[in-house]
Amino acid sequence: MSSSLVETVDVEAPVGVTWALWHDVAEWPKFLRHVKDVVRIDDRSFSWWLDLPGADKSFTAEITELVPQERIAWKTTDGVEHAGVVTFHRLSDTSSRVTLQIEYNPQGFVERLGALTNLDSALTNYDLGEFKHKAESAAGNTAKL
Repeated sequence: MSSSLVETVDVEAPVGVTWALWHDVAEWPKFLRHVKDVVRIDDRSFSWWLDLPGADKSFTAEITELVPQERIAWKTTDGVEHAGVVTFHRLSDTSSRVTLQIEYNPQGFVERLGALTNLDSALTNYDLGEFKHKAESAAGNTAKL
């Protein structure tokens, strides 16, 4: 069974700020609640460690497409089956839209239940809210400099 989700958040921060925050893998655990750590292996690949309800998971992913200030796409090469893309859209000089699309294969009862009940969507929306807050704070700090 394959599952997918698409979630969007509008952010009061320029695309350059939202892009820079998402592009820096070291920042991910600060706004993606279940991500314990992300370590860059080289220019195109990185390792993830997740703390999920009922299970800890790890996997290696590679960037499959990188268009600065527009999109970052990835797929796993080891561990869980997962692929995604995050896109950045300029709404104005001071605001942007970030869209996250993920395709994954839920494993086990808890993950399948999360996919069926849209809990995964709710958790993703929470994480995007955290991302929004962090990006807007960063934009506010940048504007004051």
